[in-house]
Amino acid sequence: MKLVFATNNKNKIKEIQSAILGKMEILSLAEIGFSGEIPEDYDTLEENALQKATHIATRFNVNCFADDTGLEIEALQGRPGVYSARYAGSQASAENNMEKVLRELKGESNRKALFRTVISLKYNQQDYFFEGIVQGQILESKTGDEGFGYDPIFQPDGFCQSFAEMSIAQKNKISHRGLAVKRLVQFLEDEITGSPVQ
Repeated sequence: MKLVFATNNKNKIKEIQSAILGKMEILSLAEIGFSGEIPEDYDTLEENALQKATHIATRFNVNCFADDTGLEIEALQGRPGVYSARYAGSQASAENNMEKVLRELKGESNRKALFRTVISLKYNQQDYFFEGIVQGQILESKTGDEGFGYDPIFQPDGFCQSFAEMSIAQKNKISHRGLAVKRLVQFLEDEITGSPVQ
């Protein structure tokens, strides 16, 4: 089974490939000859994921999926949410985004947050959605060197490590993206048995 993952984020591709454990072949945008930017200008995770998946599926006539992820912080009324990747500005780095969150939460006792991933799958011109959510807390400072994005300041409930202190395999078992991917894979196994993804 082959699917294109509509992302330019190498860290996401690495995570997805680890989560899928060889159950299907994931092709990157580079592998299908796409090197540009994908539009992502809606106000919900669902719309952005669908926009990205549709852009690639239509242009290359392939089955593909895309994801969009948001960090939602209770004390910030759900921010940064859909704007997580560009919270500190359109050219902001992950460090810039984390620093802004930590500044805004300085002195705040309520550190509750959740990560939410929505995957949009375009399969045979049909749309399917899969969601994964993990609850946790925003730490007072960055810790750990693994992962990417907000991983160094997010500690999932029930654990004493940040996502950035976990291996990819550990993180995939409990993370928002890992849960959404599991639902994607289960769907493909259950619903499309005997009909290989081209």
